[in-house]
Amino acid sequence: MPGTHSTDTPGALTPDDIDDLARRAQDGDRDALEDLLAAVRPRALNVCRGVLPYSSDAEDACQEALINIAAKIGSWGGRGRFTTWMHVVAVNSARSTYRRMKNQAVAADPQAGGPLADRPDPRTTSVIAGTRLDLLEAMETLEREHPQYVEPLLLRDVYGLPYDEIARLLSLPLGTVKAQIHHGRKLARPMLSGEA
Repeated sequence: MPGTHSTDTPGALTPDDIDDLARRAQDGDRDALEDLLAAVRPRALNVCRGVLPYSSDAEDACQEALINIAAKIGSWGGRGRFTTWMHVVAVNSARSTYRRMKNQAVAADPQAGGPLADRPDPRTTSVIAGTRLDLLEAMETLEREHPQYVEPLLLRDVYGLPYDEIARLLSLPLGTVKAQIHHGRKLARPMLSGEA
């Protein structure tokens, strides 16, 4: 029920409170779903900002993430924290927004020149990697060739989730998760340093 928590501000909800809201939302409680979306929105927005440098793009991705969270809440298995599951949904929404923007930019005018052509485009420059070869481009390549490494790698190296939480979220043994992250790093490193 709304207002039964120790405080009515969404940011003050504990992880247990959020998990409880998610369970109630899964059971069809519309008020719980609204409270849940309000509680996780700042976290989802931060995830999207980690991928998309422009605020308006991150806002679009966050909105898509919240829609996906509401639509797919039944797929949260309850094994790990709801917020961990939400991270994956938000990452996928941000990546989807990035791909859509990239396709629109290429379709608009791929040969456009002019004074801005020599400057690095923030949409294709990775803030994390600090190179012209974008992290998302590396993840797209890795996903085509070795899809099993992408999600664990993003969850660990971009969003900083602990190994054991990733293992629970992905329903994999801890050793497998660590191995996938290690191999994913080895494959992604040359792409991020411009050697690929």
